[in-house]
Amino acid sequence: MNKAARLVINHCLKNGIGRIVFGWNQRQKDKSNMGRKANQKFVQIPTAKLKERISQLCQQYGIDFVETEEANTSAASFIDSDSLPKHGEKPDSWKSSGKRVKRGLFRTANNWYINADANGAANIISKVATTLGLDLSGVSRGELTTPLRVRLWTLKNPPTV
Repeated sequence: MNKAARLVINHCLKNGIGRIVFGWNQRQKDKSNMGRKANQKFVQIPTAKLKERISQLCQQYGIDFVETEEANTSAASFIDSDSLPKHGEKPDSWKSSGKRVKRGLFRTANNWYINADANGAANIISKVATTLGLDLSGVSRGELTTPLRVRLWTLKNPPTV
């Protein structure tokens, strides 16, 4: 966990990133239902430790750490401006205008295909955008279709924290 957290912080420092928005649902693993083997692998990932370590390093290096709940962010369509109800507050009538069609791919109401992880990340940031004074109007289908991938573990000579 320490290595992963340091990779994230080093990337932020190297690229002038001053804020990390971390989507988090308390007790999110309690009712996982992905099959016996997948559940065993998923619940062992120490995401709470990772979140705490990133938060500590952010404080140490002057990076703003913002935690927000991430309920419904994977199901909702950022492109279609779906509402994002908080955990436990989703109305029975709520329905996403898009759909995750397979791993890594989300289809919007207009049948546009975008990266499912980028869609979820954009929705997580949109939950705190108003509070943080962020303008997300420039985030469009293009950025969500083929997002820039940063493989932190393959960077040559990453700066050390």
